Amino acid sequence: MLETSTLPIPSSLVSDSQFQSTESLDTFCPKDFLALGSQASSITATGANLFKTSQENFVNWRWQMRTQVADAKQAALTTELIASETQGFRELQDVFHAGVTPYYMSLMREHRPNDPCPIRLQGLPRTEELADRFGVPDPLLEKEHSPVKEVVHVYPDRVAFCVAQLCPVYCRYCYRKRRDEEVGLHFNRSIIDRGIDYISKNSAIRDVLITGGDPFIASDVALDNLISRIRAIPHVEIIRIGTRTPVTLPYRVTTELARILAKYHPIYVNTHFNCVEEITPESSLAIANLVNHGIPVGNQSVLLKGVNDTYEKMEALLKGLLKIRVRPYYLFHPHNVAGTEHLRPSLDIGIKIMKKLRGNITGFAIPSYIIDTPSGKVPIAHNHVLGVDGQDLILEDVRGEIWREKGVVF
Repeated sequence: MLETSTLPIPSSLVSDSQFQSTESLDTFCPKDFLALGSQASSITATGANLFKTSQENFVNWRWQMRTQVADAKQAALTTELIASETQGFRELQDVFHAGVTPYYMSLMREHRPNDPCPIRLQGLPRTEELADRFGVPDPLLEKEHSPVKEVVHVYPDRVAFCVAQLCPVYCRYCYRKRRDEEVGLHFNRSIIDRGIDYISKNSAIRDVLITGGDPFIASDVALDNLISRIRAIPHVEIIRIGTRTPVTLPYRVTTELARILAKYHPIYVNTHFNCVEEITPESSLAIANLVNHGIPVGNQSVLLKGVNDTYEKMEALLKGLLKIRVRPYYLFHPHNVAGTEHLRPSLDIGIKIMKKLRGNITGFAIPSYIIDTPSGKVPIAHNHVLGVDGQDLILEDVRGEIWREKGVVF
């Protein structure tokens, strides 16, 4: 049996009454996911074997969190580490916390020098994180835009409400690494109370994004309580939830959780697939549990070197998302967050990928390519407008040919 992770679980997660579960065993060991274990090649089956545990344990999301891989010794039990990964665990332990669910570890393949594993690049610390010429702790200046703790208010009609601190995987490119230094942020009652009070007193706020950390790393009871309080605010029309659990811990997204969310329509979920390798029968089932309950699911990716920075990789991801009923929403150029320079491709690569997508894949599958700034999101795209000739617009079409659209300029 693998050693249990030393991940620091906030005391509120285990002692606060909102987490004392009255939920059925099926909530933690969902039968629909367990059925996938009958397929010998499934991650449920292979992952349970890799971690030397029962499939019942492996599909239990709380077991997954308790067994997060957080150091090199644990990681080496399931995959052969390269030197920069072994040293990365050790040298970065006081810089940014490491933690990977057994499920996500089970997606990793062996290191190939000229063909890096996109899962490893996202989940395992590397010494390359120690060198960054442009990285800063808070690239979006979120603290400056937080009128009360953990409520980020940039746009007049919406806020991001950071209620969670724990994550199934601590993604190496995370732009909220700074929160790793703080404690007691995970479903903290006083933070939630102050945040809801702020939202209720600002009638311009019609859209609340529940984020973190990952807000799905809480009990169904806690989530039900939180969402019901936000839905009770008369001027809040839209509730959105940002979560990566369908990708990194799909067993958390049960039919019971989806049923609870569906009580509060209109409610939306944005998730975060970065590569087609993350689309598995398990993650597809997690998505199905949501959309089958009428919950639209959008996807926000980050353009990452070695993960999805070619047209072929991005095309495969976008087509795969549509197959599981996920709408591509944003493709973010990575933030200049400290420790991520080795993962940040040039802007030109992103523009070229987006240009090639247009006309080669259905427009429904094409996300907006975005640079996020402290003042909000800015779309970036190839400029197809070549000029104006009288009342005619001169364009470069999607095939690179010149087109004159007559009589549209006044």
